[in-house]
Amino acid sequence: MTIKGQCIIKAFLSLFPDGAIILIWSYEKPKNDMDSPLPCRKGSDERKLLERELMAMRGRIEEIPLIIGGKEVRTDDIVEVSSPHDHSLVLARAHIAGPDQIKDAIEDLLASRKAWADLEWYHRAAIFRKAADLLSCKYRVRNLASIMLNQSKNPYEADIDLAELVDFWRFNTYYMRWIYEQQPDDFPGEKNRLDWRPLEGFVLAVPPFNFYSISGNLASAPALMGNVVLWKPARSVVPSNYEIMKILMEAGLPPGAVNFVPFDSKHANAVLEHPDLAGVHFTGSHPTLMSIMGTLGRNMERYRNIPRIVGEAGGKDFVLMHASADLKNTVLNLIRGSFGYQGQKCSASSRAYIPSSRWGEVKELLVKEVKDIKVGPTEDMRSFMGAVIDGKAFDKVMSYIELAKEDKASYEVISGGTGDSSKGYFIRPTVVLSKDPRSRLMVEEVFGPVLTIFTYPDEDFEGTLELIDSTSPYALTGSIFARDRDAISMAEKALRHSAGNFYINDKPTGAIVGRQPFGGTRHSGTDDKAGSWLNLLRWTAPRTIKESTQDISDWRYDFMK
Repeated sequence: MTIKGQCIIKAFLSLFPDGAIILIWSYEKPKNDMDSPLPCRKGSDERKLLERELMAMRGRIEEIPLIIGGKEVRTDDIVEVSSPHDHSLVLARAHIAGPDQIKDAIEDLLASRKAWADLEWYHRAAIFRKAADLLSCKYRVRNLASIMLNQSKNPYEADIDLAELVDFWRFNTYYMRWIYEQQPDDFPGEKNRLDWRPLEGFVLAVPPFNFYSISGNLASAPALMGNVVLWKPARSVVPSNYEIMKILMEAGLPPGAVNFVPFDSKHANAVLEHPDLAGVHFTGSHPTLMSIMGTLGRNMERYRNIPRIVGEAGGKDFVLMHASADLKNTVLNLIRGSFGYQGQKCSASSRAYIPSSRWGEVKELLVKEVKDIKVGPTEDMRSFMGAVIDGKAFDKVMSYIELAKEDKASYEVISGGTGDSSKGYFIRPTVVLSKDPRSRLMVEEVFGPVLTIFTYPDEDFEGTLELIDSTSPYALTGSIFARDRDAISMAEKALRHSAGNFYINDKPTGAIVGRQPFGGTRHSGTDDKAGSWLNLLRWTAPRTIKESTQDISDWRYDFMK
């Protein structure tokens, strides 16, 4: 078996004394070989393929069943999923699970658990390596089109999202093997080992709408470590998530290892209170994470084991500009970091701190560049921004914009400030100047294309560091732009607990698997670092095994003789 560009596999057979034969694989660490997005320049073959796939996908409505035990299950509860940038474009009719289907799915997982847990690690690795190959080659264009239409991402945003899932699958298999190799010391007369067991029960995976890659990783990371997973995709992105499930099945994922079960949140307690719930892999809002943790806490005596929870819950991510920073680099990164994917990233830069002496030139360049941003359907290759995900998101973001427009004593809208939901949920990229560093727009997560700026006195750089650290309850990502190394060093120390991912002269978005493990603290989550071995450790329950190689001849100790 060869996986081009990612690993060298050496296979050999070892014969153990009992006659059992095992296959041992040796991997090189994977590389992020898909960092360069698919070339989509006008007239290129890749663009023609993508445009054909987009046209074909627009012309059909897919029926999406539940997948329980490898079988398609249909229900009486069906919802239509439309494209965020075109309400009239129905992409799919998705079947939604009720209590009976949820019960069946959990029972199937528990019945399948032992067989999946007992499957040797290299067979599990082979499945996800195969899935990575299928996604990066055979199904790349199809999945790009699905992400673009279902999640309203431009080709660049869609492709880096897809590439991240390929990286998750390739790097996680490497990290899994590395974890299994971590073994305790021996001592004369004894042999010691760690049995890296999966959790006892099933794992609930609850991903967000905004990242296709996170959806795939939340379900597959626990499964790779031998756990069975109930996957609850976000209703608004069932079509793109279903593409992932189909790839996993084609790659050889056994029935019952992962069950694909969209269900309404009103049925969540039936899952969260189940005695065999072993863990929750969650990315979403802070209130939802708190609700999940509260439910677990109230029901702790019901569980066979204490459930693990790995949660990432958003942020109010900052950009700090020092007076020594490069103007153009700062402004262009503000635009990409704040308005990429309509600001619907938990890592999006949504509050910025600009020194007063630089504000005039920052404002001039920022307004000039933001005016050139095209907002429109993502099939239009000139669009930098698509639509926000749905009507609820549109209303929430617009309510913050209206607040800024109405409260002129506290805010000044510098650019944008308009939205139109007549055809799609479009919002112009909006820049707001806040006169109060602790105003609502500087503190609360908007999760849309709104950047709020506060200007600070140049001489109060140290005080601004304290302001950044104490303003928001979140601590996910943040950036500093500076040429002055002392300023960078000071910020790195002062903001040590303000962000789980800290960037120097770069936007606070775009973490790459294996290079910037992702996660934050405070109200941003449990900081279990997706994209590294740290996350996979959470899906194991190691057992210590000691084997004595020497018999004792007496129960008495020497000092007693």
